[in-house]
Amino acid sequence: MATASKKTSPRTPKPQDAIALLKADHKKVSGLFEEFQSSRSAAKKKKLVDQICMELTVHTEIEEEIFYPAVKAALKDKELVPEANVEHASIKDLIAQVKGVEPDGEMYNARVKVMSEFVKHHVKEEQNEMFPKAKKTTLDMLELGARMAARKAELLAAGG
Repeated sequence: MATASKKTSPRTPKPQDAIALLKADHKKVSGLFEEFQSSRSAAKKKKLVDQICMELTVHTEIEEEIFYPAVKAALKDKELVPEANVEHASIKDLIAQVKGVEPDGEMYNARVKVMSEFVKHHVKEEQNEMFPKAKKTTLDMLELGARMAARKAELLAAGG
């Protein structure tokens, strides 16, 4: 059986600009929250929450380490990035309350629900305000995206 040889290695993903990478993360986490809401199994909920926590932890880390400082400098921003960092702190507090915890009823579900709402609000502000402004700067979004993708891979390899 003949197999076609591929010119690109599976280890070299297509370069993705920073905003596309962040939007893909937003979409993934949103889907995980939706799956959580429709799940009735405690084991499934725990697995989903652990994945949500890992995804959000890695996502906030690459934003705080790489994306936000670049955007803050390029925009000379004194509002969007500080507000986003405060929102991250609230989300991290909720992550700490549910990560690795057994689903124990209404308080657990309430924490995940509030986290979902905080994340939804945060994503809306990024996508409607920060990202359009960042796109208008001279930032090299592909270079930024490559740095973020590399750091994300490092963090995921280390277990989030």
